[in-house]
Amino acid sequence: MLLKPENGALPIPQAEREKDGGRDGETQALTASQKEVPSPLLRETPKEDLGARREEGAADSALTPKGARTLAAKALARRRAYRRLDRTVAELVQFLLVKDKKKSPITRSEMVKYVIGDLKDLFPEIIARAAEHLRYVFGFELKRFGRKHHTYILINKLKPLEEEEEEEEDLGGDGPRLGLLIMILGLIYMKGNSARETQVWEMLRRLGVRPSKYHFLFGYPKRLIMEDFVQQRYLSYRQVPHTNPPECEFSWGPRSNLEISKMKVLGFVAKLHKKEPQHWPVQYREALADEADRARAKARAEASMRARARARARARASDRAGICP
Repeated sequence: MLLKPENGALPIPQAEREKDGGRDGETQALTASQKEVPSPLLRETPKEDLGARREEGAADSALTPKGARTLAAKALARRRAYRRLDRTVAELVQFLLVKDKKKSPITRSEMVKYVIGDLKDLFPEIIARAAEHLRYVFGFELKRFGRKHHTYILINKLKPLEEEEEEEEDLGGDGPRLGLLIMILGLIYMKGNSARETQVWEMLRRLGVRPSKYHFLFGYPKRLIMEDFVQQRYLSYRQVPHTNPPECEFSWGPRSNLEISKMKVLGFVAKLHKKEPQHWPVQYREALADEADRARAKARAEASMRARARARARARASDRAGICP
């Protein structure tokens, strides 16, 4: 993990504190990734974190012009370091997916040689974050099975909402596409039932998916979202009124509102963050109301079906009585 010292210095690689050169660090990182690494869904950007630190520093003491320039230079260096780390994680995810498509075991030496390079001291942090991305979006779990040669494989896991069989069939039985849709619906829900277009594209970039670049699992992600998800009414897309320059936003489409439970999506988000759904009281109350509405609608539908069945049974009985002498 990246240890962030309070004095504003650059992150210290945890690997530097491992006496055995990182072997135990890899195992600990893969285990800790299930508890500590934040989800890309609600993760704060490094820029926001750096801005908060800058405000704290300014509040502590009045800075001279030279001190302000020094502080700004350090903030810029940290921002570049985080961006490079994010880019390396995204590249590693794509590398692992390509290797898995060929069903080839992946070694640490290959990852360092072709992707990580001089960031090898940060390998435990990078591999943990890559494992989270693989788990959240693509439904794979990264497993290490060769301690001597540090060999890894990807194991296909269950889909995030395996109960939603109808949605998976409508999306061509494609687990990754369904996972991507659920991630977008989760983002929209947690943002107050609408998310700006730029927020959706930023979330994809954090996952290592470039909206306008071809992806071997999604095709062209922007086209998939705008043409498939929107046209199939899983997502609604509209221009935000009174914005200059014009901005657009996504919201849940009518098909998602009918077929996908808000409580299940909130439960999915809660699992990503290792919390209970009640951690977000506003969304939880809305999800409870949605569950109650669904229960009432289901009860009305069942009552209507029973009434029609009874009416048909009476009609058949009346017909039989009329036929008998």
